[in-house]
Amino acid sequence: MNYRSLTSQEIDVLKLQNCTADDWNNITVHPDFKPDYIKHVNFSGTIKLGVFEKEFTLPGGLKKHTGINHACLHNCELGDNVLIESIQNYIANYRIGNNVRIQNIHHLYVDCESSFGNGVEVAVLNETGGREVMIYDKLSAHYAYILSFYRHRPELTKKLQNMVQAYAQEQSSSIGTIGNDVTIVNAGAIKNVKIGDCTVIEGARHLENGSINSNEHDPVHIGYSVMANDFIICSGSRVEDGTMLTRCFVGQSCQLGHTYSAGDSLFFSNCQGENGEACALFAGPYTVTHHKSTLLIAGMFSFMNAGSGSNQSNHMYKLGPIHQGIVERGGKTTSDSYILWPSRIGAFSLIMGRHYHNTDTSNMPFSYLIEDKNETVLVPGVNLRSVGTIRDAQKFPKRDKRKDPNKLDQINFNLLSPYTVQKMFKAIDILKDMLDTCGEASDFYSYKGCRIKNSSLKKGLKLYDIAINKFLGNSIISRLTDCSCTSDDEIRQYLKPDTSVGLSVWSDIGGLLAPRSEIDRLIDDIESGRITKVDEINAVFENLHKDYYSLEWTWAWDKIQQYYGLSLDTITAADVINIVKRWQEAVVGLDKMIYEDARKEFSLSSQTGFGVDGDRYQKQIDFEQVRGVFEENAFVEVVLKHIDTKTKLGNSMVERLQKAIE
Repeated sequence: MNYRSLTSQEIDVLKLQNCTADDWNNITVHPDFKPDYIKHVNFSGTIKLGVFEKEFTLPGGLKKHTGINHACLHNCELGDNVLIESIQNYIANYRIGNNVRIQNIHHLYVDCESSFGNGVEVAVLNETGGREVMIYDKLSAHYAYILSFYRHRPELTKKLQNMVQAYAQEQSSSIGTIGNDVTIVNAGAIKNVKIGDCTVIEGARHLENGSINSNEHDPVHIGYSVMANDFIICSGSRVEDGTMLTRCFVGQSCQLGHTYSAGDSLFFSNCQGENGEACALFAGPYTVTHHKSTLLIAGMFSFMNAGSGSNQSNHMYKLGPIHQGIVERGGKTTSDSYILWPSRIGAFSLIMGRHYHNTDTSNMPFSYLIEDKNETVLVPGVNLRSVGTIRDAQKFPKRDKRKDPNKLDQINFNLLSPYTVQKMFKAIDILKDMLDTCGEASDFYSYKGCRIKNSSLKKGLKLYDIAINKFLGNSIISRLTDCSCTSDDEIRQYLKPDTSVGLSVWSDIGGLLAPRSEIDRLIDDIESGRITKVDEINAVFENLHKDYYSLEWTWAWDKIQQYYGLSLDTITAADVINIVKRWQEAVVGLDKMIYEDARKEFSLSSQTGFGVDGDRYQKQIDFEQVRGVFEENAFVEVVLKHIDTKTKLGNSMVERLQKAIE
């Protein structure tokens, strides 16, 4: 569209409406422009104006015609049907989209050239530096994981940093952008901020050097008294209620509010932070903290729920805050928990109490860590039978709030996977070695700063065996879903892996589960220059996530052969039936343990505080009105249905396999 200069009549109208300009010739307008709704405006620099034809209907029903009123604009380009009014200072160096409403703000400007938060270094994990992650608009948890944790490969680090710097340079400009359908009201100072489509900024106090990557699919909301410096906020996120951010990346569909405070931290998809604080935090997907007294510092977490008063210590009053720690996926902390860094806690573990000794339980997933007389007592595998663990596994996929079709993080929600099951195999070897070395009569066993009771060790062996049978059985049943099972040869053909990729150790790369061999291949390609762009790296992550079940089967089939003493050349339908029956026994047995664990929530002791002014009968009625009846509880019904479904699935599978025998 060809914009035109103002006519002399339009300039006269603007002057009559108390408008001024340093040079009216520097103002160009839409061919259908009318000056009627531009009043008390000072123009300077180069100005471009659209049309002002529509009305905004504000909350409460008030209607406002688009236009400009009581504002100072410098070097600005306005789209169509924009409403700008009551600007206390000025707006400078911005390209503003269509249907934008900006009311009652202090100032909004770009000063010199800015990359809008892209390329900012976040000193994650180690406050003193050394693991800095350069943030950018499309940062994924997986990219950040490799950039921060693979410092033993300096050439890789340099190449990854150069890619981000190149992207940041592409985004650099002395002109800021505000997308279409944006609302900015009652805000303070906004400096060097790129604002995407459909963003709502409502009452923010100070925003500087950042990007708000909102879009029509998943808008971003920035609420009252928010202060943010050197930041990137991704689609679907809400940052509210006095939140303070300094050098932070906020991934897709995160929620930060209630005066949450964070510095040098990364929050990836679906994280929630309220009331507490974070410092040098790598918050993988679904890291959740709601409590005022909770501090997450110098650690990596994911699928995490932090209890009130949870804390970690990253220094020993010697060389300062140099220590870091990892709580692997699915960790939980109880109220007033404490961990002394450096430590590494295994996947899906529960941390209770205060732990003053450095420990590494990464090869003991699904465990409890319990404080007892200033010592850490490790209970291996017990979290496998916890109702809370299963409930978490069910809720994570349902709580994925991302609506943006372009998802930055490739998230695997599986509770049992090559990543966790490989650790169970290691755990069994470690626990058996303890029995052989120290004897079965020992009351306690020592393991990396922890004590394990004799009874806990033996129960752990049984629970890990049950979980392994469940995973391997799940895998083989899924693999044979479409097989008619009419002969051993047909079964062997279906069991043959699609690829040899997946046999190596698996890693959790910021929520993505993948064979380490493929991550190493990606790293080699980056170091050698075969991969040179950020988008190419993200494409590798997407493909690994898409191919997960094929890669998982390669790993699972290898373990099936080892665990059950089988091979592809000799396996028969009878062998598979044996695996299915062991799977059936494992699934039903574990579900029954979970069922009994759930029953504790309805025990007599759980009814304490109910029926305050009544007798025992009234207490029970009061409890049932609030909590419901055990047998009718939604989760309990799911467990019972799961037992029935898996029993039928196992029986059906056995019947099909019998064909090959007959």
